[in-house]
Amino acid sequence: MKLLSFATEGKERLGALAPDGGIVDLSRRSADPACQSMQLLIALGAGALERVRQLAQGAVETIDPATVQWLAPLPQPMQLRDFVAFEEHMRNAGRQVAKLRRGSPVSGTAPESAPVPSIWYDQPLYYKGNRFAVTGPDQTVHWPTDSVLIDYELELACVIGARGADIAAASAHEHIFGYCIYNDLTARDLQFKEMQGPFGPAKGKDFDGSNVLGPVIVTQDEVGPQPSLSMRALVNDETWSEGNSGAMHWSFADIIEHVSRSETLHPGEILGSGTVGMGCGLELGRFLQHDDDVLLEIENIGSLRTRIHAPHVPQRHTL
Repeated sequence: MKLLSFATEGKERLGALAPDGGIVDLSRRSADPACQSMQLLIALGAGALERVRQLAQGAVETIDPATVQWLAPLPQPMQLRDFVAFEEHMRNAGRQVAKLRRGSPVSGTAPESAPVPSIWYDQPLYYKGNRFAVTGPDQTVHWPTDSVLIDYELELACVIGARGADIAAASAHEHIFGYCIYNDLTARDLQFKEMQGPFGPAKGKDFDGSNVLGPVIVTQDEVGPQPSLSMRALVNDETWSEGNSGAMHWSFADIIEHVSRSETLHPGEILGSGTVGMGCGLELGRFLQHDDDVLLEIENIGSLRTRIHAPHVPQRHTL
Protein backbone atom coordinates (compact mmCIF):
# COMPACT_ATOMS: atom_id res chain seq x y z
CA MET A 1 0.00 0.00 0.00
CA LYS A 2 1.15 3.54 -0.78
CA LEU A 3 0.26 6.00 1.96
CA LEU A 4 0.60 9.77 1.96
CA SER A 5 -0.09 12.90 3.96
CA PHE A 6 -1.79 15.79 2.21
CA ALA A 7 -3.56 19.04 2.99
CA THR A 8 -6.94 20.19 1.78
CA GLU A 9 -9.15 22.95 3.13
CA GLY A 10 -6.28 23.89 5.42
CA LYS A 11 -6.22 20.53 7.21
CA GLU A 12 -3.64 17.75 7.23
CA ARG A 13 -5.10 14.41 6.18
CA LEU A 14 -4.04 10.81 5.66
CA GLY A 15 -4.51 9.20 2.28
CA ALA A 16 -3.81 6.08 0.25
CA LEU A 17 -3.18 5.86 -3.47
CA ALA A 18 -5.81 3.94 -5.41
CA PRO A 19 -4.86 1.78 -8.42
CA ASP A 20 -6.02 4.57 -10.76
CA GLY A 21 -3.69 7.09 -9.07
CA GLY A 22 -6.44 8.88 -7.19
CA ILE A 23 -6.21 9.60 -3.47
CA VAL A 24 -8.45 7.82 -0.99
CA ASP A 25 -9.14 10.32 1.80
CA LEU A 26 -8.86 7.99 4.78
CA SER A 27 -9.40 10.80 7.29
CA ARG A 28 -12.78 11.53 5.76
CA ARG A 29 -13.82 7.89 5.45
CA SER A 30 -13.36 6.95 9.10
CA ALA A 31 -13.14 8.41 12.60
CA ASP A 32 -10.68 5.64 13.51
CA PRO A 33 -7.63 7.33 15.13
CA ALA A 34 -5.45 5.36 12.72
CA CYS A 35 -6.91 7.43 9.88
CA GLN A 36 -6.14 10.82 11.38
CA SER A 37 -2.38 11.03 10.72
CA MET A 38 0.53 8.97 9.46
CA GLN A 39 2.21 9.07 12.85
CA LEU A 40 -0.88 7.71 14.61
CA LEU A 41 -1.29 4.99 12.01
CA ILE A 42 2.31 3.86 12.46
CA ALA A 43 2.17 4.03 16.24
CA LEU A 44 -1.06 2.01 16.47
CA GLY A 45 0.57 -1.02 14.88
CA ALA A 46 -0.26 -3.86 12.51
CA GLY A 47 -3.93 -4.08 13.38
CA ALA A 48 -4.44 -0.42 12.53
CA LEU A 49 -2.64 -0.85 9.21
CA GLU A 50 -4.92 -3.74 8.30
CA ARG A 51 -8.03 -1.66 9.08
CA VAL A 52 -6.72 1.14 6.88
CA ARG A 53 -5.93 -1.32 4.11
CA GLN A 54 -9.53 -2.56 4.10
CA LEU A 55 -10.86 0.99 4.04
CA ALA A 56 -8.67 1.90 1.09
CA GLN A 57 -9.64 -1.21 -0.87
CA GLY A 58 -13.33 -0.54 -0.32
CA ALA A 59 -13.23 3.08 -1.47
CA VAL A 60 -15.27 4.05 -4.51
CA GLU A 61 -14.51 7.79 -4.52
CA THR A 62 -11.05 9.28 -4.89
CA ILE A 63 -9.53 12.77 -5.04
CA ASP A 64 -7.56 14.09 -7.99
CA PRO A 65 -3.97 14.26 -6.66
CA ALA A 66 -3.43 17.53 -8.53
CA THR A 67 -6.07 19.28 -6.42
CA VAL A 68 -4.39 18.85 -3.02
CA GLN A 69 -1.13 19.92 -1.42
CA TRP A 70 1.16 16.93 -0.97
CA LEU A 71 3.05 16.95 2.32
CA ALA A 72 5.99 14.88 3.47
CA PRO A 73 4.47 11.49 4.39
CA LEU A 74 5.71 12.12 7.94
CA PRO A 75 5.61 15.92 8.15
CA GLN A 76 7.61 15.83 11.39
CA PRO A 77 9.34 12.49 12.02
CA MET A 78 9.97 11.37 15.58
CA GLN A 79 13.69 11.23 14.78
CA LEU A 80 15.83 11.53 11.66
CA ARG A 81 19.14 9.73 11.21
CA ASP A 82 21.04 9.50 7.96
CA PHE A 83 23.62 6.81 7.30
CA VAL A 84 26.33 6.33 4.71
CA ALA A 85 25.69 2.76 3.61
CA PHE A 86 27.00 2.72 0.00
CA GLU A 87 30.71 1.98 -0.45
CA GLU A 88 30.85 3.51 -3.92
CA HIS A 89 29.64 6.82 -2.55
CA MET A 90 32.29 6.74 0.19
CA ARG A 91 35.06 6.18 -2.35
CA ASN A 92 33.83 8.77 -4.83
CA ALA A 93 33.11 11.39 -2.18
CA GLY A 94 36.59 10.95 -0.70
CA ARG A 95 38.19 11.63 -4.07
CA GLN A 96 36.09 14.73 -4.68
CA VAL A 97 36.58 16.12 -1.18
CA ALA A 98 40.33 15.88 -1.82
CA LYS A 99 39.79 18.22 -4.79
CA LEU A 100 37.82 20.63 -2.63
CA ARG A 101 40.52 20.54 0.03
CA ARG A 102 43.21 21.48 -2.48
CA GLY A 103 41.22 24.56 -3.37
CA SER A 104 40.39 25.52 0.20
CA PRO A 105 42.25 28.41 1.88
CA VAL A 106 41.90 26.72 5.29
CA SER A 107 43.73 23.47 4.43
CA GLY A 108 47.14 22.35 3.38
CA THR A 109 48.02 19.69 0.86
CA ALA A 110 45.88 16.60 0.44
CA PRO A 111 46.26 13.23 -1.25
CA GLU A 112 44.78 12.70 -4.70
CA SER A 113 42.23 10.35 -3.16
CA ALA A 114 41.23 9.62 0.41
CA PRO A 115 40.79 5.95 1.41
CA VAL A 116 37.56 4.81 3.04
CA PRO A 117 38.13 5.00 6.81
CA SER A 118 38.46 1.55 8.37
CA ILE A 119 35.75 2.39 10.92
CA TRP A 120 33.23 2.51 8.06
CA TYR A 121 33.71 -1.25 7.56
CA ASP A 122 33.37 -1.91 11.29
CA GLN A 123 29.97 -0.35 11.91
CA PRO A 124 27.25 1.72 10.22
CA LEU A 125 27.95 5.45 10.53
CA TYR A 126 25.31 8.19 10.75
CA TYR A 127 24.45 11.70 11.83
CA LYS A 128 21.20 13.03 13.29
CA GLY A 129 19.34 15.36 10.94
CA ASN A 130 16.94 18.18 11.73
CA ARG A 131 13.45 16.70 11.90
CA PHE A 132 12.00 20.21 11.88
CA ALA A 133 13.59 20.90 8.47
CA VAL A 134 11.45 18.36 6.61
CA THR A 135 9.52 19.26 3.48
CA GLY A 136 7.54 17.28 0.93
CA PRO A 137 6.97 16.93 -2.82
CA ASP A 138 6.84 19.80 -5.30
CA GLN A 139 8.25 22.39 -2.93
CA THR A 140 10.75 25.19 -3.54
CA VAL A 141 13.72 25.21 -1.18
CA HIS A 142 15.38 28.57 -0.50
CA TRP A 143 19.10 27.94 -0.44
CA PRO A 144 21.30 29.42 2.33
CA THR A 145 22.75 32.70 1.10
CA ASP A 146 26.22 31.84 2.42
CA SER A 147 26.48 28.72 0.24
CA VAL A 148 27.19 28.36 -3.49
CA LEU A 149 27.79 24.58 -3.75
CA ILE A 150 24.22 23.28 -4.02
CA ASP A 151 23.80 19.52 -3.96
CA TYR A 152 21.15 16.81 -3.87
CA GLU A 153 21.51 13.27 -2.48
CA LEU A 154 19.55 10.33 -3.88
CA GLU A 155 18.56 8.10 -0.96
CA LEU A 156 16.09 5.49 0.22
CA ALA A 157 14.57 6.08 3.67
CA CYS A 158 13.31 3.39 6.04
CA VAL A 159 10.42 4.20 8.40
CA ILE A 160 10.40 2.48 11.79
CA GLY A 161 7.06 0.92 12.65
CA ALA A 162 7.49 -0.87 15.97
CA ARG A 163 9.21 0.19 19.17
CA GLY A 164 12.21 -1.86 20.27
CA ALA A 165 15.69 -1.94 21.73
CA ASP A 166 18.61 -4.34 21.26
CA ILE A 167 17.01 -5.62 18.06
CA ALA A 168 18.82 -8.45 16.30
CA ALA A 169 19.36 -8.05 12.57
CA ALA A 170 17.41 -11.27 11.99
CA SER A 171 14.25 -9.73 13.48
CA ALA A 172 14.74 -6.16 12.25
CA HIS A 173 12.05 -6.62 9.58
CA GLU A 174 9.47 -6.78 12.37
CA HIS A 175 10.25 -3.12 13.15
CA ILE A 176 10.02 -1.69 9.62
CA PHE A 177 6.81 0.06 8.55
CA GLY A 178 7.86 1.02 5.04
CA TYR A 179 10.02 3.16 2.77
CA CYS A 180 10.04 6.53 1.03
CA ILE A 181 12.38 8.63 -1.13
CA TYR A 182 14.79 10.95 0.67
CA ASN A 183 16.57 13.93 -0.92
CA ASP A 184 19.18 14.99 1.62
CA LEU A 185 19.93 18.46 0.27
CA THR A 186 23.45 19.57 1.20
CA ALA A 187 25.35 22.86 1.17
CA ARG A 188 28.68 21.26 0.27
CA ASP A 189 30.85 24.28 0.96
CA LEU A 190 29.40 24.75 4.45
CA GLN A 191 29.62 21.02 5.15
CA PHE A 192 33.21 20.85 4.00
CA LYS A 193 34.31 23.75 6.24
CA GLU A 194 32.61 22.55 9.42
CA MET A 195 33.64 18.90 9.09
CA GLN A 196 37.32 19.80 9.14
CA GLY A 197 36.75 20.23 12.90
CA PRO A 198 36.36 17.22 12.82
CA PHE A 199 32.70 17.42 13.75
CA GLY A 200 29.34 17.61 12.10
CA PRO A 201 27.74 17.83 9.68
CA ALA A 202 25.60 20.71 10.94
CA LYS A 203 24.77 23.82 8.90
CA GLY A 204 25.78 22.03 5.73
CA LYS A 205 22.69 19.88 6.25
CA ASP A 206 20.46 21.89 8.58
CA PHE A 207 18.45 24.61 6.87
CA ASP A 208 14.74 24.98 6.16
CA GLY A 209 13.51 22.36 3.71
CA SER A 210 16.81 20.49 3.58
CA ASN A 211 15.25 17.07 4.27
CA VAL A 212 12.87 16.27 1.42
CA LEU A 213 10.72 13.16 1.97
CA GLY A 214 8.03 11.60 -0.18
CA PRO A 215 5.99 11.27 -2.15
CA VAL A 216 4.50 8.29 -0.28
CA ILE A 217 5.46 5.64 2.22
CA VAL A 218 5.32 2.22 0.59
CA THR A 219 4.56 -0.42 3.19
CA GLN A 220 7.16 -3.13 3.70
CA ASP A 221 4.94 -5.92 2.37
CA GLU A 222 5.07 -4.26 -1.07
CA VAL A 223 8.87 -4.26 -1.47
CA GLY A 224 10.37 -6.52 1.21
CA PRO A 225 12.59 -5.86 4.25
CA GLN A 226 15.72 -5.01 2.20
CA PRO A 227 14.42 -3.85 -1.17
CA SER A 228 16.54 -3.86 -4.30
CA LEU A 229 15.07 -0.94 -6.20
CA SER A 230 16.34 1.07 -9.15
CA MET A 231 17.05 4.71 -8.32
CA ARG A 232 17.45 7.74 -10.58
CA ALA A 233 17.98 11.48 -10.27
CA LEU A 234 17.13 13.96 -13.02
CA VAL A 235 18.04 17.65 -13.11
CA ASN A 236 15.91 19.70 -15.52
CA ASP A 237 14.84 16.39 -17.13
CA GLU A 238 18.46 15.29 -17.71
CA THR A 239 19.52 12.07 -15.98
CA TRP A 240 22.41 12.76 -13.61
CA SER A 241 22.42 9.68 -11.37
CA GLU A 242 21.38 6.03 -11.54
CA GLY A 243 21.82 3.26 -9.00
CA ASN A 244 20.14 0.52 -6.99
CA SER A 245 19.32 0.26 -3.31
CA GLY A 246 20.47 -3.36 -3.38
CA ALA A 247 24.08 -2.11 -3.45
CA MET A 248 23.96 -1.04 0.22
CA HIS A 249 26.98 -2.44 2.09
CA TRP A 250 25.12 -2.03 5.38
CA SER A 251 21.55 -3.34 5.12
CA PHE A 252 18.67 -1.75 7.00
CA ALA A 253 18.72 -4.83 9.25
CA ASP A 254 22.37 -4.08 10.09
CA ILE A 255 21.50 -0.44 10.65
CA ILE A 256 18.58 -1.21 12.97
CA GLU A 257 20.66 -3.66 14.99
CA HIS A 258 23.39 -1.03 15.41
CA VAL A 259 21.17 1.91 16.29
CA SER A 260 19.01 -0.03 18.73
CA ARG A 261 21.94 -1.27 20.81
CA SER A 262 21.14 -0.01 24.34
CA GLU A 263 18.76 2.51 22.73
CA THR A 264 15.05 2.33 22.02
CA LEU A 265 13.78 2.94 18.49
CA HIS A 266 10.31 4.49 18.28
CA PRO A 267 7.51 4.33 15.68
CA GLY A 268 7.87 7.15 13.19
CA GLU A 269 11.66 7.38 13.18
CA ILE A 270 13.41 7.78 9.81
CA LEU A 271 16.65 5.99 8.87
CA GLY A 272 18.23 7.20 5.64
CA SER A 273 20.37 4.90 3.52
CA GLY A 274 22.84 7.59 2.57
CA THR A 275 23.64 8.44 -1.01
CA VAL A 276 23.65 5.70 -3.63
CA GLY A 277 26.89 5.51 -5.62
CA MET A 278 27.16 8.46 -8.06
CA GLY A 279 23.94 9.75 -6.51
CA CYS A 280 24.94 13.36 -5.87
CA GLY A 281 26.59 16.30 -7.57
CA LEU A 282 29.72 16.01 -5.43
CA GLU A 283 30.52 12.62 -6.96
CA LEU A 284 29.78 13.92 -10.44
CA GLY A 285 31.86 17.07 -10.02
CA ARG A 286 29.00 19.44 -10.78
CA PHE A 287 26.46 21.20 -8.61
CA LEU A 288 23.00 22.69 -8.85
CA GLN A 289 22.13 26.30 -9.58
CA HIS A 290 19.25 28.71 -9.21
CA ASP A 291 15.89 27.48 -10.53
CA ASP A 292 17.05 23.91 -11.10
CA ASP A 293 14.34 21.27 -11.01
CA VAL A 294 15.47 18.07 -9.22
CA LEU A 295 13.46 14.87 -9.63
CA LEU A 296 14.34 11.74 -7.67
CA GLU A 297 12.76 8.44 -8.70
CA ILE A 298 12.78 5.07 -6.93
CA GLU A 299 11.16 1.98 -8.37
CA ASN A 300 7.79 1.03 -6.79
CA ILE A 301 7.72 4.23 -4.73
CA GLY A 302 7.34 7.11 -7.17
CA SER A 303 9.03 10.44 -7.84
CA LEU A 304 9.95 13.38 -5.63
CA ARG A 305 10.38 16.82 -7.16
CA THR A 306 12.14 19.84 -5.65
CA ARG A 307 12.92 23.25 -7.10
CA ILE A 308 15.98 25.22 -5.97
CA HIS A 309 15.69 28.95 -5.25
CA ALA A 310 19.18 30.43 -5.14
CA PRO A 311 19.38 33.71 -7.08
CA HIS A 312 22.85 34.28 -5.61
CA VAL A 313 24.03 31.19 -7.58
CA PRO A 314 23.11 32.04 -11.21
CA GLN A 315 25.49 29.51 -12.80
CA ARG A 316 26.58 25.95 -12.18
CA HIS A 317 29.77 25.32 -10.19
CA THR A 318 32.01 22.38 -11.10
CA LEU A 319 35.06 20.62 -9.66
